[in-house]
Amino acid sequence: MAEPTHPLVVAISPLVERLNAELVAPDEARADDVPLVWEGKAVAAVRLPRKAPAGGEGGVNALLEEVAEELGGPLRELARNDKQRAVLLLEAKGAFDYRKSAEIVAEALGVTRFTVYNYLNRARD
Repeated sequence: MAEPTHPLVVAISPLVERLNAELVAPDEARADDVPLVWEGKAVAAVRLPRKAPAGGEGGVNALLEEVAEELGGPLRELARNDKQRAVLLLEAKGAFDYRKSAEIVAEALGVTRFTVYNYLNRARD
C-alpha cells in the first residue's frame, strides 16, 4: 500500500477486512477495483472478493477453488494435514459464514462434516 496511514485508508480498513476484501495501492488497481479518492487524489483501491450467487454455495465453491489452487491440487487428494490447512484457509476466507458450508467443504475434501468441525475446533484450541 502506498499510503497505509492515510486517514481514509485507516478508517475503511476494518470494513475492508470484514468484507474479505483487500486494499491495494492506486497504481496496482484493476478496472474492477473500487478507487478510494480523497480530495481528488486516489489514495488506495478496494479489491472485492468474487461475488457469490444467491444461496451461498457458489461462494463456497469459489473459495474451495482458490484454496485448491493455493495448495496445489484437488482437495480430495490432499494429505490429512493439508486438508486441515485447507479448512483453516477456508475459515480465514469466510467460507463458514455461508449456510451449509461445512457440508459443502466436507464433500470437497472427501471427509465427514464431523471431521471438518474437528479440524476447526483443534485449530481454535
